[in-house]
Amino acid sequence: MIRSETLDRLLERHAALNAAMARPDNATDDMVRMAKEYAELTPVVGAIDALRRCETEIADLNAMIDGEADQELRRMAEDERAALALRLPELTQRVRVMLLPKDEADEKNAILEVRAGTGGEEAALFAAGLFRLYQRYAELRGWKVELLHMSETGLGGLKEGQMAIRGRVVFARLKFESGVHRVQRVPATEAGGRIHTSAATVAVLPEAEEVDIKIDEKDLRIDVFRASGPGGQSVNTTDSAVRITHLPTGLVVIQQDEKSQHKNKAKALRVLRARLYEAERQAKAADRAAQRKSQIGSGDRSERIRTYNFPQGRVTDHRINLTLYKIDRVMDGSALDELIDALVADDQAQQLGELS
Repeated sequence: MIRSETLDRLLERHAALNAAMARPDNATDDMVRMAKEYAELTPVVGAIDALRRCETEIADLNAMIDGEADQELRRMAEDERAALALRLPELTQRVRVMLLPKDEADEKNAILEVRAGTGGEEAALFAAGLFRLYQRYAELRGWKVELLHMSETGLGGLKEGQMAIRGRVVFARLKFESGVHRVQRVPATEAGGRIHTSAATVAVLPEAEEVDIKIDEKDLRIDVFRASGPGGQSVNTTDSAVRITHLPTGLVVIQQDEKSQHKNKAKALRVLRARLYEAERQAKAADRAAQRKSQIGSGDRSERIRTYNFPQGRVTDHRINLTLYKIDRVMDGSALDELIDALVADDQAQQLGELS
């Protein structure tokens, strides 16, 4: 049951913001803050209005039915009331979902990391496939992708990779991808046709701004060293690689993809800030569902959130027991929303259960 006073306060706040924004004496910062809150409240107000119209119409029809002598008019009113009664739970649920506590990180951009886990080169090949999956998914949603780090095996596999993704509600959509992903398939190098199982780890971190996480320089140890691996001769002959250690937590971030030490340091600080922010966010939500308690798993086969079975053409998300027989479309990003939508709905149902 939604308390009427709660809905009244939201309607009053929306009206007050509308009136305040019409005043010419508002400072720019105030106007930006009010416009953002007003925009967030507008769809909620629309849902409340629709719910209350439905409730009012049902009440009016009840009064008409009770006082109507004409049998035909009464039957028509009863049919209309029955139709509205079917809509009422849907409208109520919509408002309840909109009133759920918001994850403050949902609107943020994200840093997505993929690492090969158990399974050798096959795990690295699967990690590369997952990395491409998220790149394609981001493109399909119109998000911008910036590669931060790539460590490849030389055989088409990926040891680890990082990308920054920018766009609308990026973290809200991708946060459920965090965990261990397991693959079952016949490797190209397997002459006997035996199915191998391997794993890769995905971590999705909300990208924090400086206002979200303050990093004190005295808490950092910054080491520079000569980069290794691909990158060109100048990369390998200058001390351009950067290792940042956050002394209070022991977190270590290494960046060496850029030829510039300054650019590597800037990238490393972005990743460090995201990891610190996520650690703080997770600490505040330690009593929430398991997928929020840990962003990075061990990479072991048994610790998995999703299995990709290529011989059977299926993808199974073990958190919600959902199986899709469209593995090609999941891997090219076009069907990933079906999994994410189901995970979002399950998360909302759990939250509503906690409030009831």
